[in-house]
Amino acid sequence: MPRKTHTEKKDRAGRGGRGPMEKRTPRPKPKIDFTVDALDFKNTTLLRQFVTDQGRILPRKYTGLPAHYQRALNRAIKRARQMLLMR
Repeated sequence: MPRKTHTEKKDRAGRGGRGPMEKRTPRPKPKIDFTVDALDFKNTTLLRQFVTDQGRILPRKYTGLPAHYQRALNRAIKRARQMLLMR
């Protein structure tokens, strides 16, 4: 029979994790001051806020938008690029 090598219980603090009673701080909810109708490919001033200097679309983690807003945003940005309104 193989010998057990890890007999003592490990402490969670050594791994950098949270203890059983420590809770995460919730992510702040952004205040969305536009509607889905404003997410149009012609509205490039709004769309440029969600694109980096290199032209990458910011993910939901950074924009804080709901999923259906983020999908509409991606669609609008890609259409604006296709129409050469944005780079």
